[in-house]
Amino acid sequence: MEVLLAEFLGFCYGVKRAIKIARENASTENNPSATLGPIIHNPQMVARLKDDGVGTINSLEEMESGTVIIRSHGVGPGIYEAAKAKNLKLVDATCPHVRRAQLAAKALVDEGYSVVIAGEKNHPEVKSIFEWTNGKATIVETVGEAETVTPSPKLGIVSQTTFSGENFKKIVLALIDKSQEVKIERTICNATSERQKAAAELAEKVDLMLVIGGKNSANTTRLYQLCKEKCKTYHIETAEELQDQWFDKIKKIGITAGASTPDWIIKEVYVKCQKK
Repeated sequence: MEVLLAEFLGFCYGVKRAIKIARENASTENNPSATLGPIIHNPQMVARLKDDGVGTINSLEEMESGTVIIRSHGVGPGIYEAAKAKNLKLVDATCPHVRRAQLAAKALVDEGYSVVIAGEKNHPEVKSIFEWTNGKATIVETVGEAETVTPSPKLGIVSQTTFSGENFKKIVLALIDKSQEVKIERTICNATSERQKAAAELAEKVDLMLVIGGKNSANTTRLYQLCKEKCKTYHIETAEELQDQWFDKIKKIGITAGASTPDWIIKEVYVKCQKK
């Protein structure tokens, strides 16, 4: 059985940077440290960071002192102000691409545009971008939702960094006639596009695709959706989830992984597949 890896998979720059920042600011005896929400959407990596001295909190109310690390998905400006008011040390691990999307959305609002964010309403990154517009943006996930957007003299469009490039194009086309002046900020990260393209290409060459990453990871879920359109596909978090019956009559296995999936998990899956 042949096992092939996608050309681009696993940790992206923003995730590597966030993990490095978290480890550099791990708890000490006199200074507790925690990320505000899981630093990335990978439960296994979050658990490993906890062992390294980086905890997780869901609210600033849970920290009376110490260091709060802003996760890769970013937060709204209110969190920075609240942390300062509590005299908490704030370390910012927001992905630079997310930061660019936040600032692009803010700039559009400041310039008088009605802003539309193409992305998932409940995703923490999208929530953070929304907060940088002072709650003035409209979030759309589908073409159907885009078609209901109220026409505006000036319309600005930004996207979740891990959003599907194809879906973004469709949403833009649905919005383009909503205004005489449309400004488009395509804030989809290149790493996202590269992983999606590589995964889709590999899925066309194999009998089975394994997509590795957190079940709560939007970009991993997107890879799974893309691959399952091409061939038999399973979304797993670890090698322990592999089932022997999946590999019956399979000659070629393809492996890809989300941008928040650690190398050691990918390696474990790869090695186990080679033994099938």
